[in-house]
Amino acid sequence: MIHLIGDVQGCAQALQRLLAEIDFSPSRDRIVLLGDLVNRGPGSLAVLQMLAPLQGAATCLMGNHDLHLLAVAHGVRPAHKSDTLDDILDAPDRAAWVDWVRAQPLAHLEAGWLCVHAGVLPQWSTEQTLALAAEVQALLRGPDLPGFLHVMYGNQPDQWREDLAGADRMRLAINAFTRLRFCTAEGRLDLKTKEGPGAAPPGHHPWFDVPGRKSAGQPMAFGHWSTLGLVNRPDLLGIDTGCVWGGALTAVRVDGGRREVLQVPCEPVPPPG
Repeated sequence: MIHLIGDVQGCAQALQRLLAEIDFSPSRDRIVLLGDLVNRGPGSLAVLQMLAPLQGAATCLMGNHDLHLLAVAHGVRPAHKSDTLDDILDAPDRAAWVDWVRAQPLAHLEAGWLCVHAGVLPQWSTEQTLALAAEVQALLRGPDLPGFLHVMYGNQPDQWREDLAGADRMRLAINAFTRLRFCTAEGRLDLKTKEGPGAAPPGHHPWFDVPGRKSAGQPMAFGHWSTLGLVNRPDLLGIDTGCVWGGALTAVRVDGGRREVLQVPCEPVPPPG
């Protein structure tokens, strides 16, 4: 069996219950987690401890909260008051966990589904999406990571161009893979609006509804956008169903042409402190 799983965000008990619900066996099954493995929930380290030993049975995409962990761990960004990363940052094997997180991919093709944390720009085909993700992954896994983290954050450039290079190219790709909700047909990102589709800024669309999107027709799965709720279209799965906010943690079985949605209800996580 192959299941895609939405944003866990440190909710280790919910993940444990979901894996039991889908009867997951690492010797038989595969799972793909769509990013934001850590932060805001009470068990970020426990989530990593659950997933890392699964090795080839689990693919764990990197989301914006996972990137935030890297930035905090390297002293590039201060922790937010809403962060719940101390169990990782204070662990005696902290360096090993940070290295494990930095090794995770930003895009993955599984059972015909192109999986990302947030979205892809309308100018990107499936092949270009995977190629750009590989570029970013090589940087995040390499020796230049500490220096790059200092220039990773920012909303510019806000429009894709084929001639983008260096930090600008990597920053825009990361913003699309881990932060995108709305963009224009020309590939200009809006990174401020977090509400549902009805809140689209003028001239913008949810990235998956942009007319002429090159990846149209490619089955795609994403997380990141909890205000959407479950999106279950023939070629589109949005499965961030707000586990950390008291919604549900969602898995969708996708092997063999199936479409089986399984969810476990979650209690809202109170803010730290």
